[in-house]
Amino acid sequence: MGAATFLSRIFGFIRDMVIASVFGAGLSADAFFVAFRIPNLLRRLFAEGSLSITFVPVFSEYLTNSGQNEAFRLARSAVRTLTVLLILVALGGILLSPLIVRLIAPGFSATPGKLALTVTLTRMIFPYIFFIGLVALFMGILNVLGHFAAPALAPVCLNIAMIGSVFLIAPFMSDPVTGLAIGVIIGGILQLLLQVPFLIKQGFIFWKKASFYHPGLKKIGVLMLPTILGAAVYQINILVGTLLASLLPQGSVSYLYYADRLVQFPLGIFAIAIATAVLPTLSRQAAAKDMDGLNETFAYALRLVLFITVPAMIGLIVLREPIVALLFKRGAFDAATVRQTADALLYYCFGLWAFSAVRVVVSTFYALQDTRTPVRIAIIAITANIILGIILMKPLAHGGLALATSLSSILNLVLLISVLRQRLSFWDWGHIAISGIKTIACSIIMGIGVRIMAYYTISSPTAPFTHLLAGLSVSIICGLILYAGLSKLVRSSELKTVMSVVRNRLLK
Repeated sequence: MGAATFLSRIFGFIRDMVIASVFGAGLSADAFFVAFRIPNLLRRLFAEGSLSITFVPVFSEYLTNSGQNEAFRLARSAVRTLTVLLILVALGGILLSPLIVRLIAPGFSATPGKLALTVTLTRMIFPYIFFIGLVALFMGILNVLGHFAAPALAPVCLNIAMIGSVFLIAPFMSDPVTGLAIGVIIGGILQLLLQVPFLIKQGFIFWKKASFYHPGLKKIGVLMLPTILGAAVYQINILVGTLLASLLPQGSVSYLYYADRLVQFPLGIFAIAIATAVLPTLSRQAAAKDMDGLNETFAYALRLVLFITVPAMIGLIVLREPIVALLFKRGAFDAATVRQTADALLYYCFGLWAFSAVRVVVSTFYALQDTRTPVRIAIIAITANIILGIILMKPLAHGGLALATSLSSILNLVLLISVLRQRLSFWDWGHIAISGIKTIACSIIMGIGVRIMAYYTISSPTAPFTHLLAGLSVSIICGLILYAGLSKLVRSSELKTVMSVVRNRLLK
């Protein structure tokens, strides 16, 4: 799943490079990113967030206790019910777009034409929620059945469609950015079509008779309502940042978007991939009352996430400006935009480890079918983000909004773990702490080494593309070697796990 996600992230960066080159960080880019963020938030909240997280444990429970036929009947009922609900949501979003945009980006009304363009783009993009909502449900079915590649590859379709739309559709539109919105819809259709043959191969037949209502749907619905906030604190905090950024100078929304995309790279490849892959296992263990196995799986996943994301965080902080320049500095994306985006990236990076660890911790709560605790803590974290954002945006501008997101996510993680420690009282908490200390120490030393190497290999963050590519490649490779060597020196068990997985995949 990590490999498939890595491929989708590569295409995502190519997409963002193309958008940055053509639209930069001006009026059109700000309008598109706000319009794109609204259905994306719904996708994270309802589809990939609460729907997947609540469907997987219930579907796993039916599969374990009632057999495949009954589990598939539940899934077919879920498909029919969700289809109707998503159509209503898409229509409602189209009709209410003016109100939604005014709430999400109130500062846009101060710039002539910006609010109207954002409303138009939002109406064009809103049907995307229909396609991606069904994709999320299909992802849950496939993951429980042991298939992870197709759902992880789905974003590649979206990215290719958006890249193609910039070159093949946008030039022929009166306002080029509307062509990009059309590309989003095409991408949603392609993502949905990609899942169908794999579901059929697993024996799931869409057209078999099934009612709109199944007893399992009620359980999913009861679990789903509280998870809407708990599963997507990070995304809600990003949306809060977008709202407040609309009150800052033009371009602030775009700086945060591009920085967030860079944070999403390690977050998506490792943290989300691990949390998504581990949820069906946690759910099966919880359904079978195998608490020892659940404890072991949770500790394993959390240690592995921290082992990978902490050095990624340090590396992004040290190399943030040349990385932003390498990926985005061309066309309308100038040196000043590079610096502003790098500032946002710095403050987002402070919370990368927390963004990542939360995914595993929340998945454990939902595997235990405890949806109330994460939502109560989520409300506290979101409130803290709003307060911190308002306080920090004055001295640090958009960087303050990114820092507020990081600090509130750290608070979210600390509160979640304090509760989970009472639920899972076992010796591996000490093992997790020791592993974390080793990871932090190795990552800091690695960061110093990377900084020294970058000093000699990268003359300036605004150096030519080939110079940046060569310097960053050398610095990153040296950092990986140094981190692996230090991890071996301190006898990190996570290094053995990673090397074993890589070795097995290469042999296959």
